[in-house]
Amino acid sequence: MQLKRLAIQQFRQFREPFELVALTPGINLIHGPNESGKSTLVRAIRAAFFERHRSGTVDDLRPWGDSAAAPTIDLEFEAGGKEWRLTKSFLQRKRCDLQVGTQRFSGEEAEAKLTDLLGYEQPQRGASQDRHWGIPGLLWVEQGTGQELQQSVEHAGDHLKSALNSLLGEVASTGGDDIINQVSAQRGELLTGTGKPRGEYDRIAKQRQELEAQLSTLQERIATYQADVDRLGELRRDHQQDEANKPWHVLWQQHRQAEERFRHVQQRQQEQAREQQALESCQQTLGLLEQRREEMSEQAARLQKREKEHESACKAHAELQAQSPQLEQKEREAQQAYSAAESVVKQARAQSQREKLAQDVHRLQARLDTLAESIGKVRGYQNDLKSARAELRDNTIDEKALAALRKTCRELDETRIRLQVVATRLRYELEAGRSLSLKGKSLEGSGEEQLLEESELHIPGIGKLSIAPGGEDVSKLRRQLERLQQDEAAQLGKLHVTSLEEAEARAQSHSKSLENLRRLEALLESAAPKGLEALCNEEADVRKQRDDCRSELDSLPSTEGKTLPLREAEAALQAAEKALQSAETTLREHRTQLAMAQQRQESARKEWQALDDEIRAPEREEAAEKLAQQIRNVQQQQSALASSLRERQAEIDQAQPDFLQQDMQRLSASAQQAEEARRQRALELQALQSRLEVQGAEGLEEKCNEVAAELEHASRRYQELHRRAQALDLLLDLLQDKRQALTRRLQAPLQKHLDRYLALLFPKARLDVDENLKPGAFEREGELGHMEELSFGAREQVALLSRLAYADLLKEAGRPTLIILDDSLVHSDTERLGQMKRILFDAAQRHQILLFTCHPENWRDLGVAPRDLRSLRSEFQS
Repeated sequence: MQLKRLAIQQFRQFREPFELVALTPGINLIHGPNESGKSTLVRAIRAAFFERHRSGTVDDLRPWGDSAAAPTIDLEFEAGGKEWRLTKSFLQRKRCDLQVGTQRFSGEEAEAKLTDLLGYEQPQRGASQDRHWGIPGLLWVEQGTGQELQQSVEHAGDHLKSALNSLLGEVASTGGDDIINQVSAQRGELLTGTGKPRGEYDRIAKQRQELEAQLSTLQERIATYQADVDRLGELRRDHQQDEANKPWHVLWQQHRQAEERFRHVQQRQQEQAREQQALESCQQTLGLLEQRREEMSEQAARLQKREKEHESACKAHAELQAQSPQLEQKEREAQQAYSAAESVVKQARAQSQREKLAQDVHRLQARLDTLAESIGKVRGYQNDLKSARAELRDNTIDEKALAALRKTCRELDETRIRLQVVATRLRYELEAGRSLSLKGKSLEGSGEEQLLEESELHIPGIGKLSIAPGGEDVSKLRRQLERLQQDEAAQLGKLHVTSLEEAEARAQSHSKSLENLRRLEALLESAAPKGLEALCNEEADVRKQRDDCRSELDSLPSTEGKTLPLREAEAALQAAEKALQSAETTLREHRTQLAMAQQRQESARKEWQALDDEIRAPEREEAAEKLAQQIRNVQQQQSALASSLRERQAEIDQAQPDFLQQDMQRLSASAQQAEEARRQRALELQALQSRLEVQGAEGLEEKCNEVAAELEHASRRYQELHRRAQALDLLLDLLQDKRQALTRRLQAPLQKHLDRYLALLFPKARLDVDENLKPGAFEREGELGHMEELSFGAREQVALLSRLAYADLLKEAGRPTLIILDDSLVHSDTERLGQMKRILFDAAQRHQILLFTCHPENWRDLGVAPRDLRSLRSEFQS
């Protein structure tokens, strides 16, 4: 199939008619930016075939906002060696006309003819959907759906199988299908599609399982009954034995004995704790007594130390007392030096004040002279500024009027030049003594005259010639010249000048006067930024300050003799002040140290005297003897307590109180457990006896025999149905294997084309086709997966390869093929895109391909000339 022409009007963004003509076999590359109409053209082709012309659900085809539009599509294509022309209108004018060679069809008949040709279906009502699109839905790829293949193949499956059947001579139509259906139906009575039982087979299987469960339950109850009988005998025997021996009485008696031994040990432990406290008290008392004896021994050493400290304090006090006269003398000398330096500073400050006032008088006088000069300059500038303003007023000229005059003079000169160019030229060369008369002017000799208006040339002895310049331009230019001359005169009068030169001269004088005025204003601004009055006020202020400084200078007393500079005098005063402060600080610190030394001397004397009196006291020897006797008594008491503690601790350790306590816990728990076991055994014995009496009345063994008989009958029926289901399942598998072998013969042509394309893009890879002709498992370099597991770009590439393989299969079967790709392969890298170009170029040798793209630079090496949709629209509209 080859599409040759596509014409649309009132279709989405194509409000005006548009034609896409000269479509060639092979690849047709049509490009344009977004919103240029590429997808609209694809939608037009799909609507022409898929949508019913009477459909009322195709409002998306009309231009935006145009409810009265009737979208129309006109297609011309060649298929089966015949020329086809399809014209279809929607909405406002619902019409479908088809011409095949010399035959004509219309309406539903025409649409049915198209569905038979391309292999798709028309919807019964509503808009066409992807399940109706068949073969075209597989080969015509919309924007953004290139990676989606499974649904398209499923919708085109019947048409593909029909094409394969035509290739293989109807090998798929075998009589084995009836047998497979019969076997499958009989198998379906016994098994589900997943092989699970159903019907009677499922009912018998469930009955068998229920009987097995009942039998198992009865057998377990019988076994439990027998075990309970044995347990009842054991319980009776153990109960009789416990009632005879009463083991809990023995355990409670042993517990009481252990408790008495533990109480005796607790008493001994309390006695041990009391004596331990007494021992610790003796040890503390002994420590205090020993400390007192050591203190009495150390008193002699402390007395000698205090005596030395007293002598050292006396010596330090005497040394400090000897330094006092010298330090007091230094402080008096520093005070005298400071007073003398202070007097010198006063004289220096007075002299510095006189010098500063003299400098201020000189500075203020200089400022007065400067201000007087500035005031004179300002007054001169004001007079010059007044003259400059008068001159500026005299030279004032209107700039806009001057610009208009310049423009008029320029146009007047241009008009004169143009008149000279187009004017009639009269050249003459007369003999000597001959003359002519032109407009009253005598012409002799040779020369040239320009005639801008009708003139009379008088020739003596002959007559006159009337000369009128030809052409409308001369009259028009002459009128324009007169108008411009009038405008020039009016503008000169307005400016009060006689010529443009005079006006330019006045404008230049005005500019110079304005420049001089601005210069004088700048000089006046720099000389008196705040005005002449401010300068005069400042002069008065400075004069008053000068007079005040002179008065203050005259009032200061004069200095006699040579005085030091103020800086040297102040430095000497600071040095004297530091020396005085240092002397005062030294004397003050000395007096503080002397007082502290005297205090330390007195404290050392008192401490030595007190300790000496204490040592020489008569009662000290008696206290020492008494202390020694107390120490001996406490030591004897300590020894007796230690011996008693050791003996009692040995007795406690031998009794092992921790184990006695554990024995109490163990025997108490054992006695309680024995009593609890007796009570629980009695309860269990009673409950078990009651349960056995009930079970013995149920007849469990008779019920067990009845259920076993029913189970045997159900098992025989189950085995019969099970063997039949397995046989039918096996037979169906064998028949389907044979059917699949036949299906593989159908798949071989498609697999051949698919392998050919796949080898170019994915070497050593294989894409299997299932029994429904859908792409299935994808194997590459030993890895097995599915097409859906590939990346987005790879899925789009494999899907396009598959579509080309389907197209080749249809081509071999004699079916028409047309491939439409709307912005496909946009997710492919450079290397893969290069391989896909090779594949598309190869496929274009057998099929027509319409490739729409907004990236023409990616398809430059495709081997076909690109067609710019915007240029095509512009050319068609022009």
